[in-house]
Amino acid sequence: MSKEKQPITNEEALAYHSEGKPGKLSILPTKPLMTQRDLSLGYSPGVAIPCLEIHKDPSKAYDYTARGNFVAVISNGTAVLGLGNLGALASKPVMEGKAILFKRFADIDGIDIEVDTRDVDEFVNCVKLLGPSWGGINLEDIAAPECFIIEQRLRELMDIPVFHDDQHGTAIICAAGLINAAHLTGRKLEDVKVVVLGAGSAGIACLELIKRMGVKHENALLVDKTGVIYEGRTEGMNQWKSAHAVKTKKRTLEDAMEGADLFLGLASKDAVTKEMVKSMAPNPIIFAMANPDPEIRPEDVRAVRSDAIIATGRSDYPNQVNNVMGFPYIFRGALDVRASQINEEMKIAAAEAIAALAREEVPEEVSAAYGGRQMEFGPEYIIPAPFDPRLMTTVPVAVAQAAMRSKVARKPIIDITAYKKELAARRDPTANSLQHIFDKIRENPQRVIFAEGEEEKIIRAAVQWRDNGYGKPILVGRVERIHASMKKMGVADYQNIEIANAAVSKHVDEYIDYLYPRLQRSGYLYRDVARMVKNDRNIFASCMLQLGHGDAMITGVTRNYNVSRENITRVIDVKPGEHLFGTSMIVAKGRTLFFSDTTVQELPNAEQLAYITIKTAELARKMGHEPRAALLSYSTFGNPMGERADRLRETIHILDEMKVDFEYDGEMSASVALNGELLALYPFCRLTGPANLLIMPGLHSAHISAQLMQELGDGVTVGPITQGLSRPAQIVQMNANISEILNLTALAAFEAVMSQEAKVSPMSKAPKKKAKA
Repeated sequence: MSKEKQPITNEEALAYHSEGKPGKLSILPTKPLMTQRDLSLGYSPGVAIPCLEIHKDPSKAYDYTARGNFVAVISNGTAVLGLGNLGALASKPVMEGKAILFKRFADIDGIDIEVDTRDVDEFVNCVKLLGPSWGGINLEDIAAPECFIIEQRLRELMDIPVFHDDQHGTAIICAAGLINAAHLTGRKLEDVKVVVLGAGSAGIACLELIKRMGVKHENALLVDKTGVIYEGRTEGMNQWKSAHAVKTKKRTLEDAMEGADLFLGLASKDAVTKEMVKSMAPNPIIFAMANPDPEIRPEDVRAVRSDAIIATGRSDYPNQVNNVMGFPYIFRGALDVRASQINEEMKIAAAEAIAALAREEVPEEVSAAYGGRQMEFGPEYIIPAPFDPRLMTTVPVAVAQAAMRSKVARKPIIDITAYKKELAARRDPTANSLQHIFDKIRENPQRVIFAEGEEEKIIRAAVQWRDNGYGKPILVGRVERIHASMKKMGVADYQNIEIANAAVSKHVDEYIDYLYPRLQRSGYLYRDVARMVKNDRNIFASCMLQLGHGDAMITGVTRNYNVSRENITRVIDVKPGEHLFGTSMIVAKGRTLFFSDTTVQELPNAEQLAYITIKTAELARKMGHEPRAALLSYSTFGNPMGERADRLRETIHILDEMKVDFEYDGEMSASVALNGELLALYPFCRLTGPANLLIMPGLHSAHISAQLMQELGDGVTVGPITQGLSRPAQIVQMNANISEILNLTALAAFEAVMSQEAKVSPMSKAPKKKAKA
């Protein structure tokens, strides 16, 4: 088992939701609104024309409005997470969160709708009347049994997909795992004896779906807090439980578990004992899915049954049953064929597609993105990893095809191959890659030196680093100042946070003796170096890193980049034969761009530009992108021809001679590099699509472009990422927020992990694709 993720603090959660714009959603226009003409087209009088077209043909709403990619996430707040009935307004953070998951995983625009009523008729009527606004409806956090009634009535009344994820999302992932577990244990679903603990929305949905897939009614026992649901029972019953009552003499969970092949837990912590597991059939299948603590922990199962296949709802155990593998992609497929509903055939198709993906050979890049974790079909890999990028090109296709087969698709897809390419284009792997980097660090915790340890933002970042299990933070500063700040912030736990104060450090003389020989011929006396080590936290922190008293270093919030870089390079060398430079990674408008060099080389020569291009391509691959590098200029392929573009043309020749394994070309303007239509005017260009690596001709253009994108764009910036140092150190921007600090800290720590692993066992690299000729 990997290291368990530590709970998020209340303060951390509140800060995340309140920082910058409150909440997690905003709305951006997709059409230009710059001129009077734009306004006339976007609103009156131009807007009247599509209104009239939709009036004549309602299906035109998918062509002229955002309806076709729009899902409403709707709740009344009667069952918010595990917190109970908090009411509609208090459910809003959860619904906003669900909306951003739709966008993050399937590029679907979601909007949260909180309906302030517990009355089923009022709720149904409200949603029904608002229905024309959206292409689909995701019901969320609605208490049972009302959720069953609401979903059924809305499905009958509406001609768009209505899907209660708390029921069906869990059921679909659970069914996928069951398909593979049954395959591994040589069972047929019709022979499997099942116990389902939990008769709420998820438990009943799981049972209904696996019955549709082949499990026999008489072989399935549903158990609630009262006991087994059997024919004739009257206590605590309703029509949904009664539908699954069976003839049996078994009355308790302990009775039910004896001889069972499969246990599905959707109840509460520690509901199952080791003795119950012992009594199960050979090779038992145990899905203990209660969150955050399962009905029985996997290590307790293993203590009594080494032959068990186990799944949980947690990310720190193998086989995580995570709804995020289902609902975004199911809606993606349903929306793309304009399905009138999500039916059982589509749910089963999704489950089978997820199961089949786990049986496929895992590509090396997927395994590498998960820190080299061995992922091979077997008892500990029956469900794909939740961040597997192949889900996007697998599950929607299966769902769309099932919708077409079952005659609920109103816009069938003719070319499935082209559809898969469209799905792949919607996927941006950057967030996946960052997540995998954090996961890798949690498995290999690192000691990170925070040079500006007395700053409040740095302390908060350090506390989060510790609490998330990423390693031990080392704060450089004075103990009394740091403890006073922590107390003021409400941080009471000082454990596993080291404080390094140059004034009292036992290593000061060691650092001075290291640094003096490096600087003595640069005009520095011994006393000058001693003063620097004792008084300059960047120098002190760099010495700590260089001499192995930390694994990685972060600085920058109190000094600008150039000053911080100068301090660090006094202590830490550039890697032999390499160059120091910076890359800014910017995620905006659904794509990720890498700008280089944004920090160091003022006017790089052709050799330096070639080096920068190669190293930026390596970073892009690390972040999950196949590099397409454009060497930017004011001219495009010699038009106009100018001397200042000669360096770029020479760079192309150098890359040609080096036979690099990624796409590159230049010189070209930014508009040509980023616009596919303009790029198509140059059929000889080597780029197969818009560039994602923008190699700038000089520091002025690079720095200005990246800063403009950050300040005026609506994206996220990671960096600048410093490349070329012989030790893992990163410099954040002075206005960096905690999230930005943690992202760069993770990159520094990840570099440390990779360096440590390389020293133990150098990783062999598989041959990569050759560049386009």
